[in-house]
Amino acid sequence: MDQSPEQLKNVTYDEIQVGDTATFSRTLTEDELVLFAAVSGDVNPVHLDAEFAAGTLFKERIAHGMWSGSLVSAALATVLPGPGTIYLEQDLAFKRPVKLNDTLTVTLTVLAKEARNRVVIRCDVRNQGGQTVVTGEAKVMAPTESLTLAKPRLPKITIER
Repeated sequence: MDQSPEQLKNVTYDEIQVGDTATFSRTLTEDELVLFAAVSGDVNPVHLDAEFAAGTLFKERIAHGMWSGSLVSAALATVLPGPGTIYLEQDLAFKRPVKLNDTLTVTLTVLAKEARNRVVIRCDVRNQGGQTVVTGEAKVMAPTESLTLAKPRLPKITIER
């Protein structure tokens, strides 16, 4: 599913076919990690304190599991089905830690179309080395009307340290 970086276009329920795929990628930066902690309230030291994290089985700071989950949400909301999608269910299995500067790619694959515009989508998240970090399935209500929208411009956010 291709689209302009400045536009968001959805795929309607009627257009979706079993087997359709789409991808969405993002890199975990220090700022993203800190912002996720701030907005989620999850200040577990394994995410934020290098000294503490060094004493864990991971030996270094790792991302919040739900940061990876939020990328699945972003992929569903912006790529497939895209704008107008309503998230109904999600199951996730966290397979390996995500580290600072990892680039994750979410691959969505349509598994089934159900009644009342419901779509079941496999969610596979891999790091830049091709290793699976998260797997799962989502159920969404796909939009019924075609939309093409300007991608919103988000405000610049600065972090005081």
